Amino acid sequence: MFYILIAGMCVPLKPGILDCSPNKVNAGEELKLKVIGYNTNYDQSSGNKAFLKFDTVQILAANKVLQSDPTTLLAYFDIPKSIASNNKLAEATLIVSNEVDGVSLLPSALVVKEATPSFDATPWVTDLRSQIVLKDEMAFPFRNILYETIRNTFFHVAIWMSMMILLIGAFYNSIQYLRTREMKYDRKSYSLTTVSIVYGFIGLITGSVWAKFTWGTFWTSDIKLNMAAIAMLIYSAYWILRSSIEDLDNKYKISAIYNIFAFVALIPLIYIVPRLTDSLHPGNGGNPALGGEDLDNTLRMVFYPAIFGLAFLGLWLSNLKERTMALEYYMNERDLNS
Repeated sequence: MFYILIAGMCVPLKPGILDCSPNKVNAGEELKLKVIGYNTNYDQSSGNKAFLKFDTVQILAANKVLQSDPTTLLAYFDIPKSIASNNKLAEATLIVSNEVDGVSLLPSALVVKEATPSFDATPWVTDLRSQIVLKDEMAFPFRNILYETIRNTFFHVAIWMSMMILLIGAFYNSIQYLRTREMKYDRKSYSLTTVSIVYGFIGLITGSVWAKFTWGTFWTSDIKLNMAAIAMLIYSAYWILRSSIEDLDNKYKISAIYNIFAFVALIPLIYIVPRLTDSLHPGNGGNPALGGEDLDNTLRMVFYPAIFGLAFLGLWLSNLKERTMALEYYMNERDLNS
């Protein structure tokens, strides 16, 4: 956990592009594009290059690039009169490269109006890779909208995955209790479920804070948010149910049955229903999951240890809770016998 906190908060983000203006231009016009970078060093490089990539073939290089400070560039383009497009609108990705920062890009940075169905091959860059600088360094990827909040991946996402590991353990021990009626399985199930519920609410809180910085609000009508909240309410009822039954034998048996039901309900709520409709969350409604475009190898160096670290922390906490329950049980038994 110490490694996760230090690495997760101290490793810098790669240079990126926050914005550019203007974002619309007519075909055949000269474009003066102002580029605003993030964590960039434009003024320390004399070899700044800028490109507009419409597709794999139509890539336009800037005629001139001027830098005024570390985060501001002025790129001048002569937009061709003929850009291949089927709907008279051509969308371009902005690419900026230099020997200090490497490569940064801004998807859908510019829209060219009055594009034509055919194009002239003369102005296009034929070999982009030879003109950009690729750097391999220890830094987290720059993702538009996320920015620095991408670090919450190590806490919000990891804690939900750790919660699932603990709930699987609780589910297994509930089944074992119904099979054997041994008290140790009830204590394990209750302890794991208790820590899992705490993890779940922490996940909701960290997710709400993340949503505020990326989506502009603490809570939205996103299907996965609502399903996660319902799942946590179902599990919260486990506490209420357990505390409301006085007969111990019925308490343990009904608690185990309810725990199994809650886990079975959790799977469709979290993993099936959100995939049936649009969702802002990755992996749902056509929104790509945390694959190569989002979760790169640098993030994996912290993300996977975060899952295991939080899971083992949860197991340790649940073990403390289980041992406390065992001591209370034996103390009560001793008092009754005396």
